[in-house]
Amino acid sequence: MTRKSDGQSGPGTTREDRLKAALKANLARRKAQARARSTDKDAQAAKSSEKD
Repeated sequence: MTRKSDGQSGPGTTREDRLKAALKANLARRKAQARARSTDKDAQAAKSSEKD
């Protein structure tokens, strides 16, 4: 009895791929949030320095 292979080494690879994709998306989202926060801080600092 031999199994037919469809190119996947097992069910673990699909889970691993999903986790990898979720991690990548999470990292991208966190980087975007950090960039937005730093931009907001810079804008607020510029506004406060203009008032002085």
